[in-house]
Amino acid sequence: MEILQFLEQLQQTTDVFTINDVIFTITLNFVLSLLIAWVYRATHTGISYNQSYVHTMIIVSLVVAVIMLIIGSNIARAFTLVGALSIVRFRNAVKDTRDVGFIFYAMAIGMACGTRFYLVATVSTLIISFLIWGMFNLNMFAKDIREQVLKIRLPSDMPYQTLFDQTFLTHLTRADLIAIETVQAGTLTELIYSVELKKPDESQAFIESLRQLNQNNKVALITGLHEVDL
Repeated sequence: MEILQFLEQLQQTTDVFTINDVIFTITLNFVLSLLIAWVYRATHTGISYNQSYVHTMIIVSLVVAVIMLIIGSNIARAFTLVGALSIVRFRNAVKDTRDVGFIFYAMAIGMACGTRFYLVATVSTLIISFLIWGMFNLNMFAKDIREQVLKIRLPSDMPYQTLFDQTFLTHLTRADLIAIETVQAGTLTELIYSVELKKPDESQAFIESLRQLNQNNKVALITGLHEVDL
C-alpha cells in the first residue's frame, strides 16, 4: 500500500504542468509547425498540392503535443489513448508518399514539444527543414527522364506499320509500339509508342512531321505531367 502511494505521489510530481507550460508548448509547436508547412509548400512539386492537407498537418502536430502533455508518464493514460485511437479509420488515400513523411515530421515535433523537449523540437525542426530545402534546391536524386509516350491518331484504313519509319529514324533513338486502340466509333486508330527523342528541343518539329503523315489528326507527346500536342 505504501509503495502504491509513493508511486502516485511520484506520478503527480512528474505530471504537473502549469498553464504557462501549456501556452508555451502550444505556441512553440504552432510556430515550428508553420515552418514545416512553409517548407512543404515551398518544396512541393506537381499538381497534388492541397491547402487542407497543410492545415491538417499543423493541426495534427498541435493535437499530438496536447496529447503528450496529457499522457505525461502515465502508462494507464497511454493505453487508454491507444484504445480510443484504434476506432479511428482514415479512408483518404495519400496521393504523394512524400506527404506521409511530412505527417510523421509534424507528429515528431508535436511529441517533442508535448514532452517538453523544447530544445530538441526547435533544433530538429531547423535542421530537418534545412536538409529538405537543400535536397529540393540541389535537385538531389533526380533522374534524367528521356523516355516519353507518343500518341498518334490516324484513319483506320491507313496502313501504319511502315508509315512513320523514316520520321522515327530521323528524330528518335528508339520507338516501341505498346498499344493500338480504336477511337471515335472505330473511325480512327490510336497508336501508343514508348519513344526517346534524339534532340528533346526538336519535339515540335517531330510532331509537325507526324501530322503531315497522319492526315492532320491529333499527335501527342507526353513526358511526365507535360504534354505537347497538335
